Amino acid sequence: MNYQSGFGNEFASEALPGALPAGQNSPQRVPYGLYAEQFSGTAFTAPRHLNRRSWLYRIRPAAVHAPFALLPEARFHDRFDEAPATPERLRWDPFPLPSAPADFIEGLFTVAGTGGPGVQAGVGIHVYACDRPMQGRYFYDADGELLIVPQQGRLRIATELGVLEIAPLEIAMIPRGMRFTVAPLDGAARGYVAENFGTPLRLPELGPIGANALANARDFQAPVAAYEDREGDFALIAKFQGRLWQAAIDHSPLDVVAWHGNAVPMRYDLTRFNTVGSISYDHPDPSIFTVLTAPSDTPGTANMDFAIFPPRWLVAEHTFRPPWFHRNIASEFMGLVAGEYDAKGAGEGGFAPGGASLHNCMSGHGPDAAAYARAAAQDTTQPQHLTDTMAFMFETRAVIRPTVQALALPTLQADYWRCWQGLAKHFDPTRR
Repeated sequence: MNYQSGFGNEFASEALPGALPAGQNSPQRVPYGLYAEQFSGTAFTAPRHLNRRSWLYRIRPAAVHAPFALLPEARFHDRFDEAPATPERLRWDPFPLPSAPADFIEGLFTVAGTGGPGVQAGVGIHVYACDRPMQGRYFYDADGELLIVPQQGRLRIATELGVLEIAPLEIAMIPRGMRFTVAPLDGAARGYVAENFGTPLRLPELGPIGANALANARDFQAPVAAYEDREGDFALIAKFQGRLWQAAIDHSPLDVVAWHGNAVPMRYDLTRFNTVGSISYDHPDPSIFTVLTAPSDTPGTANMDFAIFPPRWLVAEHTFRPPWFHRNIASEFMGLVAGEYDAKGAGEGGFAPGGASLHNCMSGHGPDAAAYARAAAQDTTQPQHLTDTMAFMFETRAVIRPTVQALALPTLQADYWRCWQGLAKHFDPTRR
């Protein structure tokens, strides 16, 4: 499958030769009898370096569909105020695979969130579990940009601008409002989704790091044009202000024959992340693991960050190498794609792939007792190679509110708090 490389680039792609108009965006007559349509991912007047828009040349305009009707309330929503926000540390065992056939939309389950599309700030945090394609169903999210993180099974995501295939250890970014459909490629699939209600995700600034490291722009891949020209009785599903709506549509909305612009879906291979860290003592803040950020209106503070903790070498001497005990003004939702996170055990009742944890603003957390004991005994004159691991974090400046349905799950660990209770007192004022 072909892709175009680069983040923030002005891409161009055509599935038929000469389908892209030459010299202007909306000529009176578009080649092949197509319609010109602009897809705007930011305000028209956003600064040039932040402005995101694409021109689409399609068989029918996106306006061609029947009226929308409100669907019954689903497990995928923005109801973040149904339960009091809690300072308690929360952790879930792996979220279940489908117990009955489910497509991607049917398998979306909202775990937590903050803010919402009405204020254009905050993030929705969801998991998905599906085992069948979205047959005759197409979806777009008018509320936010989607960041999809597979944990089990590959996904084929067919979008208006082309097709992305992603597997565990890869991610996909779907622009707000982009229409798409999903098919699992390996039977049952499971993973995580962040719904960014704020400014679009971008690469973080590197500051003193310089021009290189972390995620490289050239490793992000956009699809090439691939259109569907088919008619039938289909459904167009929209998420709008926290509710799902459905309209009948008599053709595939993935009918873009050519396009150019920078409001595009993308995929990224997490194993290409260039990790940096200390080569002397101590270690920098976990912000050095940021792959993507959605800045807020406060400089240096994110509406949402996406950070990963990949395989890496630990070489700092005289240093407690796992993440230290800390309390953070930001709130952290963590998931585990593969392996074991170095600050938490993965055994029964631990932090396992497919599970998640939530540590809200100023809630104390850090290594569990077993991880602390291992790290305290580590010979730090020797390097340590962490392999077969991939954890991630959705972090936001706002308090993350778990949903009622997530708090009711039997996979919520009632005794998570106990993992720190084995941290014994070692203080002795007579011995330095």
